[in-house]
Amino acid sequence: VQLQASGGGLVQPGGSLRLSCAASGRRLSGNSMGWYRQAPGKQREWVAVFYPGGSTNYADSVKGRFTISRDIAKNTLYLQMNSLKPEDTAVYYCKANTPWNVYWGQGTQVTVSS
Repeated sequence: VQLQASGGGLVQPGGSLRLSCAASGRRLSGNSMGWYRQAPGKQREWVAVFYPGGSTNYADSVKGRFTISRDIAKNTLYLQMNSLKPEDTAVYYCKANTPWNVYWGQGTQVTVSS
């Protein structure tokens, strides 16, 4: 399984970005997938998760601003990020949990700055 994250970039405070995480090698519709982020000098932290049944959960810091979704046909996970703040600046990673392994994408940089 390979995860390819994309969609990061530079955006002004209050702006929006949509991250994508394309999975290849195996269909992951039956597995939970999520987004994490790591800011400079900080530990990697969980951002959001999408469960196989369609339920989702978010870290308090992004609740109401970020939306995680999934396109089963495209085997792709998304993170819509609205009302971005400078403190959202980080490298964002996608993760897939399977019974046999945990897979990470390579990360995509999100920078929120004026």
